Amino acid sequence: MANLNLKPVNVLKAPRITEKAAIAADKNNVYVFEVAKSATKYSVALSVKESYKVTPEKIRIVNLPSRNVFIRGKSGVKSGVKKAYVYLKKGDKIELL
Repeated sequence: MANLNLKPVNVLKAPRITEKAAIAADKNNVYVFEVAKSATKYSVALSVKESYKVTPEKIRIVNLPSRNVFIRGKSGVKSGVKKAYVYLKKGDKIELL
C-alpha cells in the first residue's frame, strides 16, 4: 500500500528534461517529473497544485525497472525510476527553467 502520509513537498523529485519531454510539453501540454517510489496519482496532483499553482487534468504514472548494464568491461545496475506524466489544460503552463 502506498504511503498516504507522504508530504506534497517530497513527492516531486525533479523535472525530467529530455528531448522527448520538451516536444511533449510544446505540443500536448504534458510535463514529465521524476517522483518518489511511493507516489500515487493523487499525491502527484496535490504536489503539482501546491508547487506550480496549476490543476492537472490527468496524470499517468510509469515505473521503469532497474536494468543490468555492461559498460567498458564492467557490469553494473542502472537504477530504476518512477515517472509521472502531468497533463494540463490548454492555457496552463509550468515554467521549469
